[in-house]
Amino acid sequence: MIKLENINKTYYNGAALHVLKGLNLHINQGEFVAIMGASGSGKSTLLNIVGILDDYDTGTYHLNGKLIRELSEKESAVYRNQTIGFVFQSFNLISFKTALENVALPLYYQGVRRKKRNATAMRYLERMGLAGWEDHLPSELSGGQKQRIAMARALVTNPRIILADEPTGALDSQTSVEVMHLLQEVNREGITVVMVTHNPEMAGMSQKIIHIRDGIIGSIEHNTQRHHV
Repeated sequence: MIKLENINKTYYNGAALHVLKGLNLHINQGEFVAIMGASGSGKSTLLNIVGILDDYDTGTYHLNGKLIRELSEKESAVYRNQTIGFVFQSFNLISFKTALENVALPLYYQGVRRKKRNATAMRYLERMGLAGWEDHLPSELSGGQKQRIAMARALVTNPRIILADEPTGALDSQTSVEVMHLLQEVNREGITVVMVTHNPEMAGMSQKIIHIRDGIIGSIEHNTQRHHV
């Protein structure tokens, strides 16, 4: 489903920084993959390329059989909104919008009518255990509640893939495990989950751990004993 071949990416900020160096990565539909590596190893750059948020210099990236490089900026945005849901360490919620409005936002961009998008958003908030919190602003919520709202927002468009960048990085250990259980749950429904994490315990709850070293895949570890809900 996710197929990267010989991906190179260099940033030019005064000096050239070669971040990804001929990286090859295949992720199948329905896998739950954790990506680990030291700071500067290329984890976030890789996730941004997979999420069609950043371009690559050379190589090929096919998502669901579609060559991403051939898409225009507008086509990329549409394809991203239809295919991928994002969960970030810093939640990325809009501070002046309620929980319900935050979750409904991707449907607004898809042109879904207000009544339908609010009903759909409410369904996902309820699934995340947040019924009764729909009218609260992010400032009125705990870190765990914010991350569950972010997950509801990621799922509301019924994506094929969830990309999670340090989703438990700002949470305490118990809340982190709860968020991981939610990711396991959506993965069991067939959604592919790709997660960047520094935390070996959280990575241990995935099916496969990919270690990135200096811009290439260093090793791949299969979790036959992964911790389930």
